[in-house]
Amino acid sequence: MPLPDNPFAVATAVVAPAILTNACSVLCLGTSNRLARAVDRTRTVAAQIPNLKVGSSIHQQQILQLKSLQRRIQLLLKSLKFLYASLGSFAASALITILGAAMKYFDWQIASGVAAVVAVTGVVIACTCMVRETRLAVQYLGEEAEVALSQHTEQG
Repeated sequence: MPLPDNPFAVATAVVAPAILTNACSVLCLGTSNRLARAVDRTRTVAAQIPNLKVGSSIHQQQILQLKSLQRRIQLLLKSLKFLYASLGSFAASALITILGAAMKYFDWQIASGVAAVVAVTGVVIACTCMVRETRLAVQYLGEEAEVALSQHTEQG
């Protein structure tokens, strides 16, 4: 099929992947920040464990929290992988659309559509991982509150 007479047709086809590329970039930034916070907290908990009496309730709770933090980090890393794959796919989709327009053929839109489907799938999986990680973070905060309360009662 020849290129349409409307000069904005190509721009319109490129806008959606460009906006989604930006959205993925923002999600990557937020996920990276969460990963950094989880890593920092893991280091803090890991540094506290050697100072605790082995077998005490606080020691056991810190070990459980460390395991929970490890799971959170795994989920965040999985999310980042899918988000980066989606980001690349959205960028590829925009590039394929531009190349297709430059070659004056719309057969390239099929490849652009495949890249877009891969990208959207990646975002959905990454968001699912983020929801799971958020649940772990909330659970971890509850456990941390229990540790603080038990330390307070043991001291008082």
